[in-house]
Amino acid sequence: MGREHWKKIWVGSAGNMVEWFDWFVYASFATYFAGAFFPEGNDTAKLMNTAGIFAVGFFMRPVGGWLLGRVGDRKGRKAALTLTVTLMSASAVLIAVAPTYGVAGYGGAAVLLVARLLQGLSVGGEYAASATYLTEASAPQHRGFASSFQYVSMTAGQILGLGLQIVLQRTMSDAALHSWGWRIPFIVGALGAAVVFYLRRTMLETEVYEASADDPAAGPGTGDPAERGTLKALWAHRREAFLVIALTMGGTVAYYTYTTYLTKYLSNSAGLPKQTATLVSFCALIVFAAIQPLAGRLSDRIGRRPLLITFAVGSTLLTVPIMTMLKHAGSFWPALGLSLLALVVITGYTSINACVKAELFPTRIRALGVALPYAIANALFGGTAEYVALWFKNAGVESGYYWYVAGCAAVSLVVYVTMRETRDIDLGRVGGEPDRAGRTAQPEAPAPGAPTPAA
Repeated sequence: MGREHWKKIWVGSAGNMVEWFDWFVYASFATYFAGAFFPEGNDTAKLMNTAGIFAVGFFMRPVGGWLLGRVGDRKGRKAALTLTVTLMSASAVLIAVAPTYGVAGYGGAAVLLVARLLQGLSVGGEYAASATYLTEASAPQHRGFASSFQYVSMTAGQILGLGLQIVLQRTMSDAALHSWGWRIPFIVGALGAAVVFYLRRTMLETEVYEASADDPAAGPGTGDPAERGTLKALWAHRREAFLVIALTMGGTVAYYTYTTYLTKYLSNSAGLPKQTATLVSFCALIVFAAIQPLAGRLSDRIGRRPLLITFAVGSTLLTVPIMTMLKHAGSFWPALGLSLLALVVITGYTSINACVKAELFPTRIRALGVALPYAIANALFGGTAEYVALWFKNAGVESGYYWYVAGCAAVSLVVYVTMRETRDIDLGRVGGEPDRAGRTAQPEAPAPGAPTPAA
């Protein structure tokens, strides 16, 4: 890959990292600030209240997906990426200064809710904008490898959040963390977003988007500028949109189970000290981030479907035993080993899902096509994963959640088995997109030795 491609990947990934740092520190520090906004009830009830607000942020993601996906298709990937980080910075500032229950009653929880709504709006567009940008900015033979850096950056944001949490846990008293120390990561996130805002204002647009923007072709559903990023244009690709929802379902539930919820599960259910639970997540996520590009590169060689199918089979069969053994792990090393096993399994999804979704849509509707259905799937399954897990626990049937995760993976498995291979698709001409001469083209023929696309 050339230097210019690496620069585009770096700028896109750096912004994504800060976005997800802000998004995930809410979940990782929830055990410290839950009592500041919801003082009534037991620890699980307090976590359910903060998890409920966490889930509300996901329900704003379809709105953000529609709004910022439209911006990305009509104004460019750069414009959408700059706007998302601006919104995220504002939400981080709001959480950092939110008054506690003792100062403003439930007014503090209201501020927290508004901040999460802004975060949901931002992340709803960030995923699609960065997925589209990273996929389009890379050479065709390296799309899986390049797009894998989306989850590298997402995970790096969480690693930074957990790393900061470990530092604060070892330099501050537990009382200080519960009192005011939990505000520190949100201040850090706001400052980081300001730096990324500058970087994104100087980033380069993708060549695929620029070529499409210059295309003189006209007419509904082809190259008409008025059709870019519209729901009407997306409806013409509704099969692909529903496919994105279905293939996201199992992956997003598994991802949030073993990332954002893992620390709480190890602390609240397995009985590990908070410091130990945090360290387990931190170490596991470092390995997880490191193997994403390896899996992405593998998909460039053998195709996307084999990795997706491997994830779904593994998650369907192994979720119940892994979660059951995690609950009884008892110490750092068993918990780390089981967590790593789970994260290796879901790498088959996380490493390539960004490029798979982007490869399904033509350029004029790619950002919205990825953003809206993905955000809907996350609102229904990803954002509610933690709340559903706590609901099962509060009801005294925690193992029911294990079967829920396995069931979602099984549904996605059916989709992976029946979907077509997308590795060899030409991004500039996918889905009937006109080429520069105005001709409508089909996807590129597979390279020699490549898997035959499924019907």
